[in-house]
Amino acid sequence: MTVIVTGATGHLGRLIVEDLLAGGLPADQVVAAGRRVERIADLADRGARVVAIDYGQPETLVEAFAGVDTLMLVSGSEVGQRIGQHGAAIEAARSAGVRRIVYTSAPQADTSPLVLAPEHKATEELIRASGLAFTILRNNWYTENYVGALEQARATGEVVASVAGGRVASATRADYAAAASVVLRTDGHDGSTYELAGDTAWDHSELAEAISEVIGRSVGYRPVTPEEHLAVLAAAGLDEQTAQFVVALDANIRDGLLAGGTTDLSGLIGRPTTSLVDGLRAAAGQG
Repeated sequence: MTVIVTGATGHLGRLIVEDLLAGGLPADQVVAAGRRVERIADLADRGARVVAIDYGQPETLVEAFAGVDTLMLVSGSEVGQRIGQHGAAIEAARSAGVRRIVYTSAPQADTSPLVLAPEHKATEELIRASGLAFTILRNNWYTENYVGALEQARATGEVVASVAGGRVASATRADYAAAASVVLRTDGHDGSTYELAGDTAWDHSELAEAISEVIGRSVGYRPVTPEEHLAVLAAAGLDEQTAQFVVALDANIRDGLLAGGTTDLSGLIGRPTTSLVDGLRAAAGQG
């Protein structure tokens, strides 16, 4: 069984490849794919095959997917372009004779009003329509997304957000990568959709406390209205489109869309998910 991992030059994709290699899948059955393969040359030194792919050049996808049993389709990072990119990968997988697709989606993607959900919902629909076996991994929020908040708090002593008391069941990229690796290496997951989230949902007051512990200074949470938040972000130099996106995500958190509530992630990896403090410490280079 050969597995190809797209986005291997990114954070999550690389971690999936590393977990596959560490988890016992023979290195010659692991293919790491991405645009800038110089970033993953070291994976070739460990025995994995490294290939360059470009969603805009479908022939590179078909060539890379040839002889592959399972496509680990790590969702693209370019918001607004994901459906086209993912669709190209799915079609190439069909053309190349791939048997199964594993895809990293978003929480409750088929029903959630989460601002990030529509592209994931559309991708899931394309996968289901492909006729290939599939497993959907609906990843909740990454703890690493809060490194920016940690650095801001290091400078200002506060975390500013318009999430009110909304809770986030985050986990680390390593947690999600480990789950993907299990699904890729073991049987019994075809046709399954897993809602993956951290074991513990935390609010921003608890985030401030965790950051305080990591950086060694007192940090408070300052809740603001969406309008106030937009002004804060504009003052920090964010363009209007990005600021609006951040505030929309905070509204989703305020509405409970990232609060988790399942044990699918810890169940797959066979251990508790990484705590907020430990995740932040590692992300800040202190773990």
